[in-house]
Amino acid sequence: MGIVIYIDDEADLDKAMEIIINAKTSRTSVCNACESVLIHKDVDSDFILMLIHRLLQLGVAIHADPFLCAYDERCQLATQEDYYKEYLGMEISMKQVVDLEEAIYHINRYSTHHSETIVSENYTNIKQFLREVDSACVYANASTRFSDGFEFGFGAEIGISTQKLHARGPMGLEALTSQKYIILGDGQIR
Repeated sequence: MGIVIYIDDEADLDKAMEIIINAKTSRTSVCNACESVLIHKDVDSDFILMLIHRLLQLGVAIHADPFLCAYDERCQLATQEDYYKEYLGMEISMKQVVDLEEAIYHINRYSTHHSETIVSENYTNIKQFLREVDSACVYANASTRFSDGFEFGFGAEIGISTQKLHARGPMGLEALTSQKYIILGDGQIR
């Protein structure tokens, strides 16, 4: 699976809605577009219904677990493969999780380790997510669409690596260094 956004039980749901819609629909074919949403089991059901309806209204096909499929008959039951997919189009996978630990486990198992976001107002949960998610860029309360060389101030982007070791051949200390970017936001979208 590509990029994942996790909606914590202590999320600002207005921020969550805008971040998900921006990260999924602003440019679907790019590597920093959201491909999967994980929703904590205690997130308000009205928000879940609104999110599903808004995504469907925008033409996004939803592959979801049985719990989330129950919200709208147009949702398709997700398969195991859906959680590995990088759709690069108007499709998304969605899953309900019991807690932050399950979300982190799911991300570390299925994601491409490119960029992931937590939407939460709980600083303890944010710190745990930023520390334990093993991805090149980890965000709190901001769209993954900022994962871009130009946005990071590097000029034109040549490519993005999700590998921890990129060098080949003789290596010195500098070649053995990898980066993990931690980005804190307050609802920013691109």
